[in-house]
Amino acid sequence: MADAHAHAPGLAHHFESYEQQKESAFLGMWIFLAQEIMFFSGLFTCYLVYRVLYPHAFLVGSRELDWRIGAANTVVLLLSSFTMVVAVLGAKQGRRKMIVLGLLGTLLFGGIFLGVKVFEYGSKWEHHLVPGPYFEWHGDPSVGREVELFFSLYFGMTGMHALHMVIGMGIMLVMLPLAWRGKWTPQNHNFVEGFGLYWHFVDIVWIFLFPFLYLIGLSGGSSH
Repeated sequence: MADAHAHAPGLAHHFESYEQQKESAFLGMWIFLAQEIMFFSGLFTCYLVYRVLYPHAFLVGSRELDWRIGAANTVVLLLSSFTMVVAVLGAKQGRRKMIVLGLLGTLLFGGIFLGVKVFEYGSKWEHHLVPGPYFEWHGDPSVGREVELFFSLYFGMTGMHALHMVIGMGIMLVMLPLAWRGKWTPQNHNFVEGFGLYWHFVDIVWIFLFPFLYLIGLSGGSSH
């Protein structure tokens, strides 16, 4: 058994087979994603509670967001999911160039998404819509505090989502040279496939954030 392990690249010594190693890796990833789901579920629950308590203020606050920018970023993230699928497929087939191109595409679309978010955040800063001592609301004064609460949730939820993307992109930068050197093979591609699950999870979170934050303002009138 020791000799078999010695000639099995990528197989850790405490596993008897690639299949056992894969099952263990995926179990760990799903446990990690389960706690991530609980974390974001808490944020969404908090949002929904205050959305029910202050429906008009949240509608007014949402109208300060440009749904077209949110929609464009949604398309960008969906494209990043596609390129991640390409990377995973390349890993399964042992095609290192395909893995590299998939990861580069995912990094490109992820960078575009974050660049747009920086632009959005900058716009909110210029209009004094960042919660805190400099927050200013020039609309209906009776809902000013509730609108600030909306933007607290907006920055908190989209900020945590962006942080997860930054972490994922950092991991991809580490993966790229390893992929180019042929680290992942059809027998040993667990890391790439597991990371793909993480990236798809991050994309799914945005699929919920987009309508919750951007689209509620479309009801009852134009967003601007």
